[in-house]
Amino acid sequence: MSRSEELFKEAVTLMPGGVNSPVRAFGNVGENPRFIAGADGAYMTDADGNTYIDYVGSWGPMILGHNHPDVLNSVIEAAKKGLSYGAATENEVEMARLICEIVPSIEMVRMVNSGTEAVMSALRAARGFTRRNKIIKFMGCYHGHTDAMLVKAGSGVMTAGIPDSAGVPQGCTQDTLSAAYNDLESVKELFERYPEEIAAVIVEPVGANMGVVLPEEGFLAGLRALCDEYKSLLIFDEVITGFRLSLSGAQGYFGIRPDLTTFGKIIGAGMPVGAYGGRKEIMEMVAPSGSVYQAGTLSGNPVAMAAGLTQLRILRDTPGFYEDLNKKSDWFFKEMEKLLSEAGAAHCLNHIGSLGCVFFTDRKVKDYAGAKTSDTKAYGRYFKHMINNGVYLAPSQFEAMFLSAAHRKEVELERTLEVMKDYLAKNY
Repeated sequence: MSRSEELFKEAVTLMPGGVNSPVRAFGNVGENPRFIAGADGAYMTDADGNTYIDYVGSWGPMILGHNHPDVLNSVIEAAKKGLSYGAATENEVEMARLICEIVPSIEMVRMVNSGTEAVMSALRAARGFTRRNKIIKFMGCYHGHTDAMLVKAGSGVMTAGIPDSAGVPQGCTQDTLSAAYNDLESVKELFERYPEEIAAVIVEPVGANMGVVLPEEGFLAGLRALCDEYKSLLIFDEVITGFRLSLSGAQGYFGIRPDLTTFGKIIGAGMPVGAYGGRKEIMEMVAPSGSVYQAGTLSGNPVAMAAGLTQLRILRDTPGFYEDLNKKSDWFFKEMEKLLSEAGAAHCLNHIGSLGCVFFTDRKVKDYAGAKTSDTKAYGRYFKHMINNGVYLAPSQFEAMFLSAAHRKEVELERTLEVMKDYLAKNY
């Protein structure tokens, strides 16, 4: 029995399913979870000493690669001064200033501890500002595990086959309205039905929790127009796309200005952190300035702020960083597409920048319904071959691949393509 198997055997007696997050579970792909002992650059190493080319990247924030020396040094220096104060620090001000400078739509920002907390807080601020209760979300988009957002929520919920979630009272979701991603008409119908009750529309500008689903031409602009028409707020959930598609995130990439934006752990270089921000008049509704209460003892943690400041400054100050990363990513995903097509495998490969996903389906995937046509058993076979040959992918069909600056074209990317080619030759 491997060390990972030993750890998992004990873990299932101590933690639900043996994991602290469902997206780490390998049960749906017929494999044993690998317990990771360390990571560096584009690689992770498990408790048995096996090394993997990593395309999970802690679910996105490791855009520089694991253990970047400048980020690591900033964490060490900050930790020497103390791990947590529960009080204001200079780095919080520096982080707020930096985010407001980088993201044009953000005039004021509040630090929190996770993407889930950021979304929960942004929605509360939107309701407080508009004095309305209803929220429109999109099927297949995941916005954290707060009660009101666990409605056709994509990601781990799709993998587990759970339509919503047990333990969520009906009253918590009665004001959550579901629309179809890339379908403006479905949004318009909800606005027409509730013209003065919808506080906000929240959307992943690139759907990255039902695989990767790109917004079709005019979709995001159409949401902006509808929100303006009905005096509702537009919230971009950029927990995945923030500072990844471009320095100013998906909103900069697509040229759409939301009213509020949520971020996840990329602003902490992978440490537990999140943030939400937007127009000053909305954010001034948040306590202690206004009547919308939100608090967090650990918000603006000094070690996380130090790590995040270092990473964001590198992204800002490295000439051509995003051009180089996206060019490399475009090449990689095109080569994947070529291998799949030549093998005759039913597939839809969606990608944008350094985000990508292979769906094992013969349908174009542009929404939740399309993603659900994927052959998850085929994905399980593919996943098993890749991980057993040193390539670590998400153990779910409905997650993204993340490339980083540490993935080298001639080394990790070409090796990944070789492993994939071998799988396709043996199975198609």
